[in-house]
Amino acid sequence: MAKRDVIWTKTADLQFVGVLEYWVIRNKSTNYSKKLVKLVSRKTNQISQKPFIYKATDFKSIRVASMGNFSIYYKVTDEQIIIVAFWDNRQDPQKLFKALLSVQ
Repeated sequence: MAKRDVIWTKTADLQFVGVLEYWVIRNKSTNYSKKLVKLVSRKTNQISQKPFIYKATDFKSIRVASMGNFSIYYKVTDEQIIIVAFWDNRQDPQKLFKALLSVQ
């Protein structure tokens, strides 16, 4: 199967940037954020090559790839992987529920 293009929604992009900024401020260093960018890049590359290896959610056509404290929620189309949320699993799950409802 061909590799699909990875597209980030505005919501997912803002969530990811927010997490990166939080860790830069908290640690007074960019080291952890750079490490997280590499991990996310590897994970999204893996998703683009084998999109169905991660589990489906209760939300129509949305799958989730877990990365320890973080999760990537995405949709699969014939040509694209659409990242709909980048989630810190330590946050209130009701916020995630509302975010995922808005993309259906």
